[in-house]
Amino acid sequence: MSESISRRSLLGSTLVVGASALMPGLAQAKPKRQLRIAHLTDTHLTPESKTQKEFEKAIGAAQSLSPKPDYILFGGDEVMETLGADQASAAAQWKSYSSVKKANVEIPAIHTIGNHDVWGWYKGSGTSGEEPKWGKKWALDEFGLDKPYHSVTKNGWKIIVLDSVFHLPGSYTSKLDDDQFGWLEDELKNTPKNTNILIASHIPLVCVCGFVDGDNAKTGNWVIPGSWMHLDFLKIKNLFHKHKNVKAAVSGHMHQVDAANFLGVDYYCNGAVSGNWWNGDYYEFAPGIAVIDLFDDGTVKNTYQSY
Repeated sequence: MSESISRRSLLGSTLVVGASALMPGLAQAKPKRQLRIAHLTDTHLTPESKTQKEFEKAIGAAQSLSPKPDYILFGGDEVMETLGADQASAAAQWKSYSSVKKANVEIPAIHTIGNHDVWGWYKGSGTSGEEPKWGKKWALDEFGLDKPYHSVTKNGWKIIVLDSVFHLPGSYTSKLDDDQFGWLEDELKNTPKNTNILIASHIPLVCVCGFVDGDNAKTGNWVIPGSWMHLDFLKIKNLFHKHKNVKAAVSGHMHQVDAANFLGVDYYCNGAVSGNWWNGDYYEFAPGIAVIDLFDDGTVKNTYQSY
């Protein structure tokens, strides 16, 4: 072996040699797309006509894709802010959201609850906690859900939607409680091994952009808030590692776009329909939607684009 060939380059070359290279006459089947999902997250809709029109544009862009998506996955934070909103403000925001959605959405929708979709956890809301729609109940009613975590199976893929938002007194953090984690364990265990799995959450299970949003190293160590990514990611990744059909996880919340692969699972943070809360770009990331293509060999193509 020549001294000029590095160990790194040798390893790199062996990794890309597949069956078709060793046997040129052997044709490889092209992966077949089984599902297409349009991921619209962090809309932060207000009663203002400007935000309503932009939301209509985003929905229109998603539904005009060719081929058309099988689902629109709404990624949470659909309304601007109800954590600290009084009842009248919360009602106006949800009325705005529901009216645009009802008039424009033509394909099946899957819903994820975001922290800003929760009503009354902040003291400024003036709530007591006894209101019928308090907490996640208002959002669940708007989304037509019985509980905030659920799943759907179609064309060889299962989409598991998690509830990232965990209540703290007057605030929130991100993790799964024991009931939801047990439910997730059962979902994975009871899913056939030949059914591929996509995980959806509002807050990232893990992300890259959490390290660069603000001055998170000012103490001399990285400090990532528990409200920015899952505190229980270690526990979740250990569970995923037992189930090789978990292929990818998508999220929103950070209004930025990133991609990471950890132990064979792809993690995508998919920006925001609202960008910088309707004030242009957030950092370097423009308002947009993501297109998620899911293939029969378990591969995932995630593309973020302007609308």
